[in-house]
Amino acid sequence: MLKALFFDMDDTLCDTLSANKMAKQLFSTACLAVVGKPFDAPKMAEEYVRCIYREWQDDEEARYMPLIASGGERPFRVQLIADLIHKFAEVDITPDVANHLQTKFDNDRLEHYHFYPGIAEFLLDARRYFKTVVITNGPEHSQLPKLAKVNLADFVDHIIVGGQEPAQKPAKSIFDKALALVGCSANEAIHVGDSLAADIQGAHNAAITSVWIQHQQPLDAELGLNPHHTLMHPNEIPALIRQLGDNAFSV
Repeated sequence: MLKALFFDMDDTLCDTLSANKMAKQLFSTACLAVVGKPFDAPKMAEEYVRCIYREWQDDEEARYMPLIASGGERPFRVQLIADLIHKFAEVDITPDVANHLQTKFDNDRLEHYHFYPGIAEFLLDARRYFKTVVITNGPEHSQLPKLAKVNLADFVDHIIVGGQEPAQKPAKSIFDKALALVGCSANEAIHVGDSLAADIQGAHNAAITSVWIQHQQPLDAELGLNPHHTLMHPNEIPALIRQLGDNAFSV
């Protein structure tokens, strides 16, 4: 019997892709204004987002991990902006300017960060029938403001932020914590997320039924993962939960 619903947050409950797209556009414009000469600012913005998502090359990891270890997320992101402007525009900016651009990116992304249509109503209704937990990877620097922006605590029973845990998804430990919070066994829960490597692998590590939000992503054969259920878009979540929950709830 299904008793608990676990969800990823970004690109599962909330439209992070759209928020990132808007923030990158505004970030590009701001960087062009700071530099004062033409350069490939959109490409620089893409590189910035790639790096904050830890999709690093070896040399990038060697440069930025010590900054994160010693000072946290913000010093890393500020230095990253300075490095990228130097790389793409051949201009050196001050730490104050880089800090301003970092703040602008964060604020612009939050301004455009929202639930997918219908998800807030779905969560409120689902909470009447199931225990609900959000398990989100990422550092406190970025995840806590997002949680506050959508008042996520008003819509689910528990929230687990990977950056506050000993290990993030796909570690079994973070899913075990979610099961303990709701008092359920693995076969009484499902986990819904858009990342094969983090969400689907993590659910399988904990023997939890997996639901993949595909978003037109290809199924990566190298990972060897086969989600138990695949949805094209988050707007399909309510119908699947009705099906898995024996049509117990209304949305």
